[in-house]
Amino acid sequence: MIVKSVFCTDFKELNDLIKLGEGYTLEFKQNINDSLSKEMCAFVNSSGGKIILGICDDGTIVGFDLTNTKKAIIMDYARHIDPSLTISVEKVDNLVVIFVPEGKDKPYSANGVFYLREGASTQKLKRDEVKRFFQKENKISFEKQTNHEFTLKNFNYKLFNEFLKKTNLSRNNESKTIMSNLNLLTNSQVNNAGILFFSQDVKHYLPNAIITCTLFLGKERVEILDSKELNNDFLTNYENAFTYLKSKLNTKYIIKDIQRQEILEIPKEALREAIVNAMVHRDYFSLGKIQIDIFYDRVELSNPGKLLFDRKQLGKTSLARNPVIFDLVHRLNWVEKVGSGIKRIKDTCKKQGIKLKIETTVDYFKIIFYRQNQQTQVNGTVNVPVNVPVNVPETRLETIKKIIINNNIITTVKIAKLLNLNQKTIKRDIVKLKEQGILKRIGPDKGGYWIIKK
Repeated sequence: MIVKSVFCTDFKELNDLIKLGEGYTLEFKQNINDSLSKEMCAFVNSSGGKIILGICDDGTIVGFDLTNTKKAIIMDYARHIDPSLTISVEKVDNLVVIFVPEGKDKPYSANGVFYLREGASTQKLKRDEVKRFFQKENKISFEKQTNHEFTLKNFNYKLFNEFLKKTNLSRNNESKTIMSNLNLLTNSQVNNAGILFFSQDVKHYLPNAIITCTLFLGKERVEILDSKELNNDFLTNYENAFTYLKSKLNTKYIIKDIQRQEILEIPKEALREAIVNAMVHRDYFSLGKIQIDIFYDRVELSNPGKLLFDRKQLGKTSLARNPVIFDLVHRLNWVEKVGSGIKRIKDTCKKQGIKLKIETTVDYFKIIFYRQNQQTQVNGTVNVPVNVPVNVPETRLETIKKIIINNNIITTVKIAKLLNLNQKTIKRDIVKLKEQGILKRIGPDKGGYWIIKK
């Protein structure tokens, strides 16, 4: 059924949407075609949305002539939705807007096929997959919930403007208009998605949104060498998580044609993809946190939230637990397309010979990268992290220095364990460093600490 809407009152309001570009709740179509039913179906199964007729995918306005015949065609496409769907159609200047509300009787199908909206894409799903998704998500969306303590005074406009700049979105409109178009408002209040990305103090409002990074001694969760809690906004946490990983992993440098190439022992692309995957798809209703754990032989990234589909479809399909967050990340080009993240992780690791394992439980999703644990020395240049063993004697003193810089209360016993060497050997190396005026011990063996003098 088609009814008249008051969704858009003038072309300026509509133009604001066009500048925003296609996304989770907005689709451009140049003309009517067979895909119209599936786009309607995807929107009604998600959070609703708007289809603007008369615009190319790149945002070029070509116009659309809404005749009675074309109205009938649109109505016919809407009839293909089951259960029945009521849509609104409005002509604005030379364009036409089809408003599709969020469905109250999900899941819906179009010609017997089920679709969901993820980012700016429409995804085809099997009915059982859709049913499992909505059974799991049979509660108010985390993203759309509001916090009565949060007001626009707590909104970080600097972060917001940086986001608009990174995504090439126009800043000509009022911030509240842009926020509304990006689905960051619920009943005119900033919702959890907005708080997660643009709050002055995310931890205060969403204490479980932090990321815990931990560096362990050896292969077990026994002794902690270093740890860090990341409690900033979404974008800052993402960058800081990668920076932490990079600082603790081994790097080799290759000098080629007078230029230095840096190669991380685990591909940067795979690590970044794994981090954003954990942040986008985690269950924010869970009190659990995202964990990044670094061991002698592996790196584990885990997040609360089980798979919403059959494991056999991992890397082939995707169901966004947090579609608004997914849309914001998609606009930053951190994710390319639905369901491709795991495949890209596997492909990049395979090229570098890195073994990979994925574990799923009723509560958590985990990606494990197995480290090669081989220090590489190319053209005399090495970079050794705190928990990587070294077998090259001439670089061992430098390695011990780096270990102490990262942990100035570490004992010679622990250093020996880290480097898989005899304690007497480490003690001799410590003496050498002292003789060179590099190292000084303050206090006793137990309770004292080291000072690196140069």
